[in-house]
Order: sequence, then C-alpha cells, then structure tokens
Amino acid sequence: MPMLHRRNRNPEQEKAPENTVDKHEENPQKENNPETSQTESASAGDRAGEDQKSEKYSFLQETIKPEPLSRERLFRQSARLALYGVILGIFACLGFFALKPWAEQVFQGNPETVTIPEDEEPSEEEQEAEEEKTQETEQKLDALSYEEMLQSIYTLAGEAKKSVATVSRTSSEEEDWADETTGIEDSVTGIITADNGQELLIFAADSVCSGTKSWTVTFADSSRYAATLKMRDRNRSLAVFSIPRADISSATWSSVEVAVLGNSNLVQQGDPVIALGNTFSYADGIGYGIISSTDYKETFYDGECDILATDISAATDGSGVLFNMQGEVVGLVMPSIWEDKESNTANAYSISDLKSVIELMANGEKVPYIGVYATTVTSRLKEEQGMPEGIYVIDVDPDSPAMAAGIQSGDIICEINGEEVSSLVTYQRAALETRTDQEIEIRGMRLGADGYVDVNYTVTVGQK
Repeated sequence: MPMLHRRNRNPEQEKAPENTVDKHEENPQKENNPETSQTESASAGDRAGEDQKSEKYSFLQETIKPEPLSRERLFRQSARLALYGVILGIFACLGFFALKPWAEQVFQGNPETVTIPEDEEPSEEEQEAEEEKTQETEQKLDALSYEEMLQSIYTLAGEAKKSVATVSRTSSEEEDWADETTGIEDSVTGIITADNGQELLIFAADSVCSGTKSWTVTFADSSRYAATLKMRDRNRSLAVFSIPRADISSATWSSVEVAVLGNSNLVQQGDPVIALGNTFSYADGIGYGIISSTDYKETFYDGECDILATDISAATDGSGVLFNMQGEVVGLVMPSIWEDKESNTANAYSISDLKSVIELMANGEKVPYIGVYATTVTSRLKEEQGMPEGIYVIDVDPDSPAMAAGIQSGDIICEINGEEVSSLVTYQRAALETRTDQEIEIRGMRLGADGYVDVNYTVTVGQK
C-alpha cells in the first residue's frame, strides 16, 4: 500500500493566488495592455544593461593625476612661449613697416593750409633800441677781428643752409655719367618753404621744369629724394616742388629746416647779406657781400617785384637765396633778372613781394593771370598829359584773358573787380585776390578824339 506523504503547506504560498487575483482585479487595464508590459520589460532590460556596462567600465571613473611639473619641464615650456612671442613680434613689426607707407597714403587726410605771415613794420622804439645797440658795440677792429667776423658769418651760413635745397632734373644714365665726371649738374636753388603735414614744399625757379617730368631734390646732408611738380607760374618763372613726408628719413629731418621768410622791405643799401646755392653755376656755393641797390624793379604781366641788387659775383644763369644777418630769407636770386644786361652780380626778387604767390602755390592753387603788362601813371604824367589815375597798359599778352576781353595797349585801368587801382602794386594785389575761371569786371579809360572815355571789360581770369 503506497505511503502517502503529507506535504507541509506554506500559508503565504497558499495565499498567493488570492493576492494575484486581487492585483488583477485592482489594475485590470495593466493586465490587459500588452504594450505596457513590453515597455516595462524593455526598461528593465535597459537598466540591467546599464548596470552591467557600469560594472564593465568602472575603472574609467578613477581620477588620473597629472605628472608632477618639474623645474626643467617648466623652463622648456617658458622658453617655448618666449620664442613664440619673439617670432610673433618680428612678424608684427615686419607687417607694420610694410603697411605703414600704404596706411599713411590712404589715411593721410587733407593737407594743412600753408599760411605765409604778413610783414610787420618795426615800431619806433625798436628802431631806436637797434641804433643804440649798434653804437654800443662799435669798437676798433683789426685783422683778427675780421677773421672772427668771417668765421661768425660762415657759422650763420651753415645754419641757413638747412633751409636750402637743390632741385635738378632726373637725368638719363648717359647724363648721370657726365654729371658724375664734372660734379656739376643742371640745377636751381630752392627754399624749403613749408611742411603741410603731408609734403615738404620747395620754392624755386622753374628753369628746370622744361623737358622733363621728374626731378630730384638734394638737401644739406647730401641726401637725394624724388620730387614732383606741385604748381608752376610761368608768368613769374616760379615753381613749387613737393616731396612726400613719408619718403624722408629721420636723419634728413634732423638736418633740414623750414625757412623763415624775412621782411625784405626793411633791407637797405649797404646791408650785409649771404648768398647760398647755385649762384656760381654749381650747387652748394657760398658768397658774402652787401646790398648795392634797392631802387629797381622787375616788371612782368599783372605785376612787378622789387629787386635786391648785390655786389656778389654770380654766373648769368646762377640761382640762389639771399639771407640777412638774422638767418632770414630776404631774396630769391633768379637767372632771368635783367638777363638782357648780362649782369655778373647776384640780383634777387624781394621775398616780401612774392609771399602772396608762394602761399597760393604752396596750397596747390593756381596763380591768377590776366595778361596786362603795365606801369603806374605817375603824378608827372597826370599833370603833363592829363592821364587819369591808374595803370597804363604798355602791352597785352597774346592769347591772354585780357586780349580776349578787348583790353588794348594805351588803355588805362582804373578799377578791378570794384577795387580802385592807383598803382601797379594795388592792381597786382587785387588781381591775386581773384581766382582762376572767375569772371571779373575791369573799368578803364581809353583815349578818343575828345579825350579819355570810360570802357568796361568782363575778364575770365586764367592761368599761365
């Protein structure tokens, strides 16, 4: 008879079905939704996978300490950084110097306006003080005093030389060899007139302008620079040349100065002067002498200029600059002055009579030109011939604005653009206040059968 074994029952296991039934009853939707079951199964699987992965790469969570930085390694790193800094600095400097000319040209802005100060007449007190000073310094002179005086003048000439430059044509290779052999080149002496912030301007005769389009300027330190023609006045045979400031080295800047234009109206006969430049047909010459006369003038179309005649020897084609004993420019030696007389002494345009023209040309403005060659009607002519006050027209330049307007030789100009004309000086001043291409009214008088009658002209100002 088989033995029946009695199996002990676990009360909790026996209750399990009830609990299961109860849970099913409590959440029937969950039991009946297969998608929810699959989602829970997948989530459980993902958690299990993450746990396994975390256990597999648990060694990566350890902190890796950097290798201790030794003194030798620190030194190598510092040296490497310093080397990189030096290389970067070198490239930055090279880039700066390479781009500097371009940047200065692009961002240079407008040039400063050049202003030539007007002459001031000395007061009576200053004249008396100068006379007293001269009387106090009078003393007995001997040969040693003369030598000391010459040395003092030479020192003054050395300082004045800083404001003088030589302008020459840029010659061909064949001409360069000839100049190199003789040491003499075709050149004129110029005055360093102004620095407008962009250019250094040199004022000189225009005799080197024909036949070329490029020029070379040589300064007191023998440095040479290419120059361009900024403005030219063929009527007075004058020109202004320019050199970009960026092209001039610092060494040259230390050896040049802008000239001080003195008051040549105060120059008197017998005053000592220094002539610098090309007065002897070669550059860099020096001559000493005195003013021999101030009584003469040079007349050109639309004006005139006082002449400072000296006893300093000069070539017929010589040019230069006259300085007084204060180192101020008082005259510009020109080869065209009295050229028909073949004078062998240095004669100069009075610098005070050129200041208005210099200012116009230095600012790049054209010098007004009408084309009248005239002279002042003197009081004697007014009394003897009954001429009206004004300027007597001697000649009219062909193809000039004056010729186009109908002005003739023998006319007397009495008024220009509303300003009365009493002399050639007042006419010149009024003409220089006009501008090229401007229409102006000129009132004159012409001799007819019954005497002088009024004539009016409309003139379009030009340039020569």
